[in-house]
Amino acid sequence: MTKRPTRWQESGHSANYGMRFAELIAAGEDVEGEARLADTLLPRGARVLDAGAGMGRVAAALLQRGHRVVAIEPDAVLVRQARETYPGLPIEERDILGLGPDDGPFDLVVCVGNVMVYLAEGTERVALAAMRDVLAEKGRILVGFHLKGRPPHAREYTVAEFEADLTAVGLRVDLRSGTYQLHPANDDYGVWILSRA
Repeated sequence: MTKRPTRWQESGHSANYGMRFAELIAAGEDVEGEARLADTLLPRGARVLDAGAGMGRVAAALLQRGHRVVAIEPDAVLVRQARETYPGLPIEERDILGLGPDDGPFDLVVCVGNVMVYLAEGTERVALAAMRDVLAEKGRILVGFHLKGRPPHAREYTVAEFEADLTAVGLRVDLRSGTYQLHPANDDYGVWILSRA
């Protein structure tokens, strides 16, 4: 069976995405909002998986805060950039769909930056189940993506559709917010903290 291309692969955004964040980092801009929220959910030295790590900014920030981080990213261009930008960052060229229970357990799985809306068509539940399966007993998942104003080639993933998929794979919503600073939920951006149902 031929593996379907992800929406990210179809978008051709790799170089532009990496360049944009490299410029922000070089300019001293804050690119750690997601990592700050993730850090508040964890004890010191927790085990964290950054699923769809991009060029490694969130994983690197969590590593710097003393967590044991594993980052996975299927885009070879972004993996290369992550290794150049953050030497020593443990990042693997790997897809979320390839995760198995033996990869865990993790205290937190971070899946931010529109990863969910760039998956291959019809693989959302598989990805959510894979992340669920690597959680520690009290582990959680931090997810965030655009609900409106989504990037080109990204799917429209409504709150109702996403939360139906969560329920279908045995996950529950512990918290829904509109930002990584925990502003009220809104129709523009979704941030969820999830755990096993």
